[in-house]
Parts: sequence; C-alpha cells; structure tokens
Amino acid sequence: MDEKIDDFENKLFVTEFPKKGYSIVDYLQGRVHFALLDQMKLMSTSGMSQEKIKETIIASVNEIIENFDPQKESKSH
Repeated sequence: MDEKIDDFENKLFVTEFPKKGYSIVDYLQGRVHFALLDQMKLMSTSGMSQEKIKETIIASVNEIIENFDPQKESKSH
C-alpha cells in the first residue's frame, strides 16, 4: 500500500491519546474512547448510517466481551 495514503488516513482518523498525567485506568479508557470515536468518524465518512454504526460497534464490543477469558489472557502475558 502507498505509505503516503496510510499516513494521510492515520492523521485523518487516528486520534492520539496523551500518555502523561493519567492513571493506567484513565489512559486505557481514553484510548478506547478515542478509538471508538475515530472508528465512528470513519464509518460515517464512508456512508454508514448512525444506526448501522451503532449496531456494528455494539456487536463488535459484545463479541470481544463474550470471547474474553481471564485465565487465558493472564497466561499469555
């Protein structure tokens, strides 16, 4: 893929969360918040309706939560 296009898209759709001055919980929540907003902005720009965006993101989050296994995660870290 063209590196210039990737860089342009990153600047357009990826918001960086500041790393300093936040507790780990606040930092992680901030990253999730910005990631969701960035994803919704991209989906909206690509023509998805607000209802479809909501359905897609909720389905994705539900899948992540349902597949989370604390025992498996702790072994991999």
